[in-house]
Amino acid sequence: MNTAPLIELKAVTKTYGQGETAFQALKGVHLTIQAGEFVAIMGPSGSGKSTAMNTLGLLDTPTTGEYLFKGFHVETLSRDERALLRRRYLGFVFQGFNLLARTSAQENVELPLLYRGEPAKARHAAAKKALASVGLAGWEHHTPAELSGGQQQRVAIARAIVTEPAVLLADEPTGNLDTHRSLEIMELLWKLNVDHGITVLMVTHEADMAAYAKRIVHFVDGVVDADTLNPHPTAMRRTEMTEAA
Repeated sequence: MNTAPLIELKAVTKTYGQGETAFQALKGVHLTIQAGEFVAIMGPSGSGKSTAMNTLGLLDTPTTGEYLFKGFHVETLSRDERALLRRRYLGFVFQGFNLLARTSAQENVELPLLYRGEPAKARHAAAKKALASVGLAGWEHHTPAELSGGQQQRVAIARAIVTEPAVLLADEPTGNLDTHRSLEIMELLWKLNVDHGITVLMVTHEADMAAYAKRIVHFVDGVVDADTLNPHPTAMRRTEMTEAA
């Protein structure tokens, strides 16, 4: 059985600027993530958690250290090679939804496939399937203005998973939502992880959202300060309570 990590950071540092103005955001981060994990990344402002997420998402490169993805050294890749890797394996969800305002839900979800050069028929079918998987069947032709905040985030998630990524990176995915919609989104991320086997990496500052993850990594001052398993994630507890009832 192959138990090699999906992702591995080894002594990763990240420095912005030079000389007296240099700022070291990451100071030798060691982190291993197995396929199928649901990991919440937490920490105070300036702790390095966002820089770590950008590094994991191939949006930024380490100053020193190693980043292995499926055993390949990402830090040695060119910008174009990293872009290809992102398109093939990663999906992104952001706090601000980042939907095209005058474009339908279906067309928003199709965008990653359009960039890949997929034919129209395949794009339409994949987008419809992705929207159905996030509970938006029948909403394909609605624009963002016709959707609630929670529905817009569902469209954003559908767009992130339409390429069937190995990893879903979610940066404060509930930051713009009320409590009820936030819980809906967290239940959805949980299902994508458990039912579809997608590895979920989520940055959040909210402990009740992090409680959905199976593992919680805390950053402080550019390093991993704590890395703990969460044996009873919120969604699992809810499922157990429902079954018991």
